[in-house]
Amino acid sequence: MKVVILAGGLGTRISEESYLKPKPMVEIGGMPVIWHIMKIYSHYGFNDFIICAGYKQYIIKEFFANYFFHRSNITFDFTNGKQDMVIHNNLLEPWKVTVVDTGLNTMTGGRIKRIKNYINSEPFFLTYGDGVSDVNINELLKYHKSKGKLLTLMGIKPESRFGIMDLSEDGNIINFREKSRQDSDWINGGFMICSPEVIDYIKGDDTAFEKEPMEKMAAAGEAACYRYDGFWQCMDTMRDKNKLEELWECGKAPWKVWE
Repeated sequence: MKVVILAGGLGTRISEESYLKPKPMVEIGGMPVIWHIMKIYSHYGFNDFIICAGYKQYIIKEFFANYFFHRSNITFDFTNGKQDMVIHNNLLEPWKVTVVDTGLNTMTGGRIKRIKNYINSEPFFLTYGDGVSDVNINELLKYHKSKGKLLTLMGIKPESRFGIMDLSEDGNIINFREKSRQDSDWINGGFMICSPEVIDYIKGDDTAFEKEPMEKMAAAGEAACYRYDGFWQCMDTMRDKNKLEELWECGKAPWKVWE
């Protein structure tokens, strides 16, 4: 199965870095967050990626074009009047990566529709280029197959950084406490599996996949939710990036399921 990654947005809420690069190329532990996402899927044996690029898409292309140099130790020897190159290790991934320019202002649904010819009418994974999780991809796929729906998405309950108040019916404050996941509603965690027919629900470039297509599939009984209470974190703001960076640096990154 192919893995489709939506990586074309402007990333305005993390503009401190995204004005220089696409948000999926913002680094965690010295590597772009999109690399972390790809390593998750690769750990479970899924190595064929289609990246829906847009904003500053050439940076994504250049990263993979020069991936060998990013990941290898190399000696450049000019002492004989020519350039000799010695590779000391080989850290290439077993990946096939297709980067498609899906347009600067195209909405998420439109980006998916634009890569229709690359998925060969087969089911595919779909995710955003800014979120990581320790979800077991094989279990997610197993659940999708068991439900037999067009769309399966991972549902998560996000943690809130705000405390809440417990109130009595007459307005008295009973207690102050930190908000727990049990207080949250289920939201789309961004790790999805799609049957190829989902593309038929997308009209064109102006279609947000999360709106009309998802709503119509849900109304038709063709959408399922894989409820997951493990680790999930998006990288939407600098605060999110710093949190992920801290977890990585201290060796406690739950999404690092690979060795």
